[in-house]
Amino acid sequence: MSWDCGLRYVFSVSPALPPGSMRILQDKEDLSRLEMVQRLAKDGCRLLQSHGRSPEKSESDEAVRVCVRERGYAVLVLQGVSSERPAPSATERGGGREQARNRRYVVVSGTPEKILEHLLNELMLDQDPDAAQGAESDTLLDDFLLTYPVFMSTADLCQALLGHYCTRRHRGKEDRKEPVERKRKVLHLVSQWMCLCRGFLREDAHVQLFMKTLHRYVLDDLYEHPTLDTDVREVQRLHQLQRRRTVDEYSPQRKSKALFHQSSLKESGLQSRCSQPWTKEALCQVYLSMDSYLSVKAGAGAAARELLQAVADRMEVPQGELVLVAVTYPGGRLLLQPQDRVFSDSLRPVGRLHICRRDLGEVLNPLTDNSELRTARMLGLNTWDVAVALSNFDWSIFNAIHEQELVYFIFSRHASNHHTAALELLLQRCNEIQLWVMTEVLLCSPLCKRVQLIKKFIKIAAHCKAQRNLSCFFAIIMGLNTAAVSRLSQTWEKIPGKFKKLFSELDTVTDPSLNHKTYRDSFKKMKSPKIPFLPLLLKDITFIHEGNKTFHDNLVNFEKLHMIADAVRLIRHCQKDHLGNGISQKSSSEARAYVDHLHVIDNQQTLFELSHRLEPRA
Repeated sequence: MSWDCGLRYVFSVSPALPPGSMRILQDKEDLSRLEMVQRLAKDGCRLLQSHGRSPEKSESDEAVRVCVRERGYAVLVLQGVSSERPAPSATERGGGREQARNRRYVVVSGTPEKILEHLLNELMLDQDPDAAQGAESDTLLDDFLLTYPVFMSTADLCQALLGHYCTRRHRGKEDRKEPVERKRKVLHLVSQWMCLCRGFLREDAHVQLFMKTLHRYVLDDLYEHPTLDTDVREVQRLHQLQRRRTVDEYSPQRKSKALFHQSSLKESGLQSRCSQPWTKEALCQVYLSMDSYLSVKAGAGAAARELLQAVADRMEVPQGELVLVAVTYPGGRLLLQPQDRVFSDSLRPVGRLHICRRDLGEVLNPLTDNSELRTARMLGLNTWDVAVALSNFDWSIFNAIHEQELVYFIFSRHASNHHTAALELLLQRCNEIQLWVMTEVLLCSPLCKRVQLIKKFIKIAAHCKAQRNLSCFFAIIMGLNTAAVSRLSQTWEKIPGKFKKLFSELDTVTDPSLNHKTYRDSFKKMKSPKIPFLPLLLKDITFIHEGNKTFHDNLVNFEKLHMIADAVRLIRHCQKDHLGNGISQKSSSEARAYVDHLHVIDNQQTLFELSHRLEPRA
């Protein structure tokens, strides 16, 4: 009998076979053994062979694919892969380090239910973290947990996990251990799920009911399966944590506790994140005029009085003289009372927020008010302190971003705004930094001071790059490269040569040619923690999404989801170093107060008018 490694071997599962039963081909030699064929036939499987070339002409194991069919329809497609690992008895064999080949299968496509079933079959409990098969199993689990919202709802996943936990599969004396093993695998997956996706599941009613039901089932099974004792304690911990989150937000006492001491993802970066609280914040744009606003970072429950106080302090105006008005898009105006919240549950402002005088007249136009004082304040700040304050601000947002936010952003951005709050916040901040650079330069009338400002921004950009804050670095360089600023030829001519050279070197990093090769090479050399330029990462994920179908013949294209999961894991790798440390630097209170309330003009036409006012066309 000859076998072609490039062919597809199809398992056709009869209706009499218990759901999810599957035999995986482990090696070529197994196919020639009579007992393997007999076992397959006994379980109701039919092996279909296509004739082709002899094995001598094709030695690629990776070309082997297995398709599982039920009732005539494909439900799971697996790709055969081979990995090499040292033989366990290498020392006993005389010191020679032999290699043993291990055949296993990875998911190519399938129905959501069958992918989950294969995942549970592949889970390795009590596995050596360094073992190749255990690492690959963890990768499959991580891929599934990061991308499952693409092909199934959280409610469907909860129902499927309960179904797998309650399944009893007694097919013989040799399989009596299977039910408790399956239950332990389900509990292990749930523990990983809660640890990885905690921020998205805290307020989900389906998850709350699921954890309550699972907790009751595990307690009921403890008498029959005493070996579940350790798992019971873990489920109790998860259940109590879920209940605690619905009553009160993260308490200070809980910040230092290890919530998942037994079953945790093996990447240390994610382990350290489990104890970090998720704090919902947003950048609030408080308009001082029709095209100029003050950017203020505020919590989800911020009241109008807090924003009034922040704006009054920045403008050096008594708070009692100001009121906050929300302009709704149909044209209405709502006067907010001091205790009124300014954000909805989805972290969207209740309207376009405007600061007005108590007589409802607009505040003095900031385009001409105190421009010299503003410039002097900026020039008086130390560039390193400003860069540190900017990096700390960005880091507080970036550290709250979850990898799954990128998945929601690409696949269901408009339907899941509350799932992408931190990601959108950092994208908004990046855009505001660019506009802030333009605003400061274009509001500075004296030529000599304008030159000093540009020199200062070049130094701040260099410091941000040194602090591994590529988001702010890109934003500053892009702000200096915008047409409204770059056209100021008289200003740029006054820039000293060494600053022009430094700017040219920094600008090269942002060069988009060859798919941002310079930036990518530079970024890879930087050690973590670091803040990437997120628009480029989102572009990469969008390219994967649009270049590959999500479904093939009604089966989930899991190869595509693996690529997306691999891309979004960059967030995890960037947030912590190998010791679990993040970016922590001290900045001056003056620089911090300035950076926390940036004055921004967001009207491009106004910015161009200011540019031409400074240096009219020849």
